[in-house]
Amino acid sequence: MMYHWQLPGWPDFVYEVEEIQPLILAFAQEMGEVRGVVQGLSDHLKQETLLQLMLAEALKTSAIEGEYISREDVMSSIKNNLGLNETLIHVKDRRADSVAQLMLEVRKSFDQPLNLNMLRAWHKILMTGARKVKPGQWRTGADPMQIVSGAYGREVIHYEAPPSSEVPKEMEKFVQWYNKATFPLKGEVAEAVLKSAVAHLYFESIHPFEDGNGRIGRAIAEKALSQSIGYPVMLSLSKIIEHNKTAYYAALKEAQRSLKITEWVNYFGSVIMEAQRDAKVMVQHALKKARFFDRFGHQLNERQLKAINKMLDKGTDGFEGGMTARKYTAITKTSKATATRDLNELRLQGVLVQKGAGRSVTYELNLG
Repeated sequence: MMYHWQLPGWPDFVYEVEEIQPLILAFAQEMGEVRGVVQGLSDHLKQETLLQLMLAEALKTSAIEGEYISREDVMSSIKNNLGLNETLIHVKDRRADSVAQLMLEVRKSFDQPLNLNMLRAWHKILMTGARKVKPGQWRTGADPMQIVSGAYGREVIHYEAPPSSEVPKEMEKFVQWYNKATFPLKGEVAEAVLKSAVAHLYFESIHPFEDGNGRIGRAIAEKALSQSIGYPVMLSLSKIIEHNKTAYYAALKEAQRSLKITEWVNYFGSVIMEAQRDAKVMVQHALKKARFFDRFGHQLNERQLKAINKMLDKGTDGFEGGMTARKYTAITKTSKATATRDLNELRLQGVLVQKGAGRSVTYELNLG
């Protein structure tokens, strides 16, 4: 089997744009709506929403690669690096610190031209302390770089990247393409979507590092979006990809067999679209949260406030199963009688909405 880097014409990708035009228009509209809602948030809530989006990206870009890292460690690292903690919090998990720093570096340098030193620096941040990997260096060695799955002796080769000896030349060409590329659809939004899709595929096909290519490649996709639009995007591509990793790897595998990548561009465009819609829900939740505290914040005691914040921290995913007296007791470290009384008060005040009855009674936030 031949891969697209082995075909005449590489890396001149070909794709039809008619099918993706509706996605681009929809993305522009969603993006405008998100900006409008964000402008209605206080500075505190803008910062909180951005933190949640960066947290999601950091966690999910690692989860795609099978690494599951501490949510608390990632958030602590992000806040440490932004100077939001009064005193630095010790982050136990090196991986959490590394991926958080990468997210911040990508956002900080969104408007700068891409260069080889930048990519090596990103990889050095991501892979600091990693074993059997040379942080910030292209892969070397004569063995082929293969994407493989399956048990030993029954491996299935999904993709084989260009030889290590070709990586420096291929990366020079990639960076030149990234900084000078033009696209068949005009306008910053169209360029953002098309450049993000093609840049991610192009980079993943070269696979220049021994490890971390997926995470760096998704960072490049985010940079392409932000740089083309002119400001850091408010979304998490990795969150959407991680929801259906099988579809992501299948689309990538199919695209790496040909220079005709229309299906890949459509797939990745839909990922960008879904990521923006998901971000809109998160931003709207932040606005509802602000309005909620405007209505009810003054009447909550310390226990109630602690429990309510726990519910709100679950964000758009909700508080699984609703609040119960047992959960309230565990969160606030109070008695069952006090928990029952507090929950009933919150119901009467309109803070909570009761669902069910008797032993199956649960409570949900009134965010209407």
